[in-house]
Amino acid sequence: MLEENWKSKPLHGKYPERFSQADIDPNLTHQWLQGTGLKAETEGFIIAAQDQSLPTRNYKANIVKDGSDPSCRICGKFPETVDHIVAGCPILAEKEYLIRHDRLGQYIHWKACKRYNIKVPEQWYKHKPADVINGENVTILWNFDIQTDRTINANRPDIVIKDYAERTCLLIDMTCPQDTNVSKKEYKKLSNYKDLQIEVTKMWGLDTTIVPVVIGALGMIKKGTKKHLEKLPGNPSLAELQKITLMGTSHILRKTLSI
Repeated sequence: MLEENWKSKPLHGKYPERFSQADIDPNLTHQWLQGTGLKAETEGFIIAAQDQSLPTRNYKANIVKDGSDPSCRICGKFPETVDHIVAGCPILAEKEYLIRHDRLGQYIHWKACKRYNIKVPEQWYKHKPADVINGENVTILWNFDIQTDRTINANRPDIVIKDYAERTCLLIDMTCPQDTNVSKKEYKKLSNYKDLQIEVTKMWGLDTTIVPVVIGALGMIKKGTKKHLEKLPGNPSLAELQKITLMGTSHILRKTLSI
């Protein structure tokens, strides 16, 4: 009965409606509540964000109806909803989203380096990915333009791992979109890098795979995400990636709402 009441709410019911859809894995989506190490205060804050009940300007204008201007206090162009703040503001995209995105890459890069016995700090968050790292039978590229014989616009995956012993190449790209867009963003990654995959296979003679890493800004996980991660060296934890995302999102929300 309580769950049905929750789902029936026009505002608060948007989140349960989304994780009930066929493309979403509800168990993985909610794994962060089962002991990922987030503080209780942060867990409560994220749940409030999922319920769209944080005091955004849009919430004050249309739910509380206190006469507030609903426009985003940062960009001023769009209604300031939770979803807009966490993954839709063009101004926040220039720095805040990039920091959250790069933290995911930092962890994945660190895991790959450990797998190939490349010296790294003990903690992933102290790791600073270099543009090019060469190890025994491996080259790892970070944010590196790949030059091809023909012009390809999408030629800069976040991480490229060339394993010469296995004769494989991974094109890895991360994103933390609005929870409603996780499937769309995964498809976009696979589609955008298809031409590069074909060119790299021909140029380098390596079996090339595109690996999209898509974690919803509020923790939504699409079915099949775990299978993508299984292709990554070092066995990065989906729970850890989700935790990194949620911590980044929490920081963005708190910082924005305090302005």
